[in-house]
Amino acid sequence: MRIIQLIQRPQLRGAEHFACQLGNQLQTQGHEVFLVSIFSGDTQLPFNGLHISLNRKFTYRLFDIRGWYRLAKIIKCYKPDVVQANTADTLKYAVFSRLFFGWQGLLIYRNASMVSSYIKSPVVRLFNDFLFSRVDHIISVCQATCADFIRLFPNTRSKVTVLPVGLEIGKQQAVETIRGDRLLHIGGFTFEKNHSRLLHIFQRIQQHHPQLELWLAGDGPLKNAIYHEVAAMELDGVKFLGTRHDVVELMLTSKALLLPSMIEGLPAVILEAMYCRLPVVAYDVGGIGEVVKNNETGWLVEKGDEDAFVHAVLGVLNGDSVEKIIDNAHKMIVSKYDNLIIAKKFEHLYNNLINSNI
Repeated sequence: MRIIQLIQRPQLRGAEHFACQLGNQLQTQGHEVFLVSIFSGDTQLPFNGLHISLNRKFTYRLFDIRGWYRLAKIIKCYKPDVVQANTADTLKYAVFSRLFFGWQGLLIYRNASMVSSYIKSPVVRLFNDFLFSRVDHIISVCQATCADFIRLFPNTRSKVTVLPVGLEIGKQQAVETIRGDRLLHIGGFTFEKNHSRLLHIFQRIQQHHPQLELWLAGDGPLKNAIYHEVAAMELDGVKFLGTRHDVVELMLTSKALLLPSMIEGLPAVILEAMYCRLPVVAYDVGGIGEVVKNNETGWLVEKGDEDAFVHAVLGVLNGDSVEKIIDNAHKMIVSKYDNLIIAKKFEHLYNNLINSNI
């Protein structure tokens, strides 16, 4: 089987990272996988195969017939059985490339978020309805994103499958180590991640544990605003780490992962934390509640309830049932979210779709 994984750009974001890991696993299963990025970027991606970049400018993303043509040339050259579009921008390029230039092969869209949180305008909804009508199948990252997707686009009900993200279980060394006096957040500085309120949550926690630090790993458009907010609050102990390649090491030396996001799909960072036996405290949004079971595999808090979030983190720091909960979480990740298992599910779906299309 020949497969193209289509990504927005080389960047250390969940969608691109998982596309690379999935591609590597599919290659070990004997398939040919090509990674194609739409926009330019300078990040080294963890992909072992051929990576082709269209090097298009982000400002062209709304209408780029030359980019659609270049994508069609690549697809006609490599003749993939499956083209998987992994973000909204890649979906637009793939749909219009096939529509204008008529290439063959199944087109699959992978949905990793709650689309209703982004699609508000009736015009935007109609446009996306058109795009989704042109794909052969849709893969949603969790049950919550699937239900949300079908509610917004009911005509897609018959062609949506739930397949989660996974981890490279054998390649991550989750060993016990010394936990430093720090809480950890990993994610881009965007409104979804709720950094501003995280600062207020941390301020309250620090009143009980003044030695604690809050480490923020990631980059994004709101980083400067959050930096200035830290200064305005005169908040000590907040460290801006930027984009990091040593996420596992950060997790192994922290006391808890905090994720007070307002919008999520199924973030891989939670799975990574659980594998590293790092306690997870998160708001119950998107598919988080499908893996973070309160007082069973983590600490799940109702969205926006900062009092409960602070209480949960203090419970973790005080050691309330922590060992049992992180053991449960670790066992769940190893048994259900190994990328070897996940890739076989993707392979099975691809084969079924190809056979049904013959």
